[in-house]
Amino acid sequence: MNYDLTKGSVLKNLVRFSLPYLLSCFLQTFYGLADLFITGQYNGAAAITAVSVGSQVTHMLTVIIVGLAMGATVTISHAAGAKNQKAIEKGIGNTVSLFIIFSVILTAVLLVSTNGILQILSVPKESLVQAKSYLLICFIGVPFITAYNVISSIFRGLGDSKSPMFFVAVAGIANVILDYILIGSFGMGAAGAALATVIAQAFSVCIALLAFRKMKMGISIKKTDFRFSKQMTQKILKVGVPVAVQDGFIQISFLVITVIANRRGVDVAAAVGIVEKVISFLFLVPSAMLSTVSAIAAQNAGAGLHEQGKKALKYGTLIAVSAGFIFAVICQFCAEDVLRLFAKEEPIVISMGAQYLKSYVFDCVFAGVHFCFSGYFCAYQKSLVSFAHNLASILFVRIPGVCLATALFPDTLYPMGLAAPLGSLLSSIICIIVYVMWQKKEKL
Repeated sequence: MNYDLTKGSVLKNLVRFSLPYLLSCFLQTFYGLADLFITGQYNGAAAITAVSVGSQVTHMLTVIIVGLAMGATVTISHAAGAKNQKAIEKGIGNTVSLFIIFSVILTAVLLVSTNGILQILSVPKESLVQAKSYLLICFIGVPFITAYNVISSIFRGLGDSKSPMFFVAVAGIANVILDYILIGSFGMGAAGAALATVIAQAFSVCIALLAFRKMKMGISIKKTDFRFSKQMTQKILKVGVPVAVQDGFIQISFLVITVIANRRGVDVAAAVGIVEKVISFLFLVPSAMLSTVSAIAAQNAGAGLHEQGKKALKYGTLIAVSAGFIFAVICQFCAEDVLRLFAKEEPIVISMGAQYLKSYVFDCVFAGVHFCFSGYFCAYQKSLVSFAHNLASILFVRIPGVCLATALFPDTLYPMGLAAPLGSLLSSIICIIVYVMWQKKEKL
């Protein structure tokens, strides 16, 4: 069944939707953290770097896929809010067709480009062979990564964030078990981490497909729904493409940081790689709020209840910023302990990583603002605004800031970590200005 997010308390709907989504994201991010943690227990800095670099590339792919799938979530949410059953079914069918083609093309391109990607990232020679094995295995698994996120986006578009949580929970358990078997027992290193992740994702997709068939959702998809409709496809891509491109640019900025770190040696590369994983974990709250605000605002926009969407934006921003502030304070006191979990016998990695984490973590505060606004803009098919503010942040602050900090402060990673929160601050300012101007225009 689908869930109506246009009725009842906005705050209750936000919490009900966001908590399962948050847990789903936690479990999905746990894949990478588990890979890195278990790899660190059985291997040294070279393997840690291979997994951190490889998983960062696959995380970038996942983020782009999720961003593109946001178009499906918003399109289906609008149809659900308007109680248009035919539009829901057509939206689901077109989404499936679109992403089947996308995943096949993406897999082929990535497999051909593996060596080039490794060269661009300047992977340390000690980690090169393992990093290549990791990427090749994960690239073969791209169709499973795509399928899981597309199925989840459909459920969330219908207002159901609980089902995806159960799908990924099963996969998370399988991933950890396989990590210990393949990395620990069989000593497969980075290749074992990648294989565990791909098998777990495939298992998750099978569970999701079975659930979709057996759950009584009141949806009957026909063969004709899979035929491309120009109008429906344009709706999906109008939201999804700008979000995917913006998220892709953000991940590219992270990869630029990785390249700079890789050129400073394997210890710095391992430190930055670990912190990027920790930050991706802390970013689950603003990410959950983005999708929650988008889903609630989209359904209410479809129903013509625009004030409900504004309330979702307000509550979501408050929750995300509060959580970010708590994370920032905690990391000032526990950064070394966090790094020690992943590199207990690498003192240089722990020291450099702690410096980077203590400054980088403030990004969680400012990201809470622009993530929620981005979700709201997407709900009204204004995802180009999100694309614009993220591009400005990357070009004017994030990348220049990292390069400048590296040149001026070569012995510490603390200044380099400040580039991200300053970039998010610029994004937040742009979002607030655009929102205020938009609301004033609507009142005229």
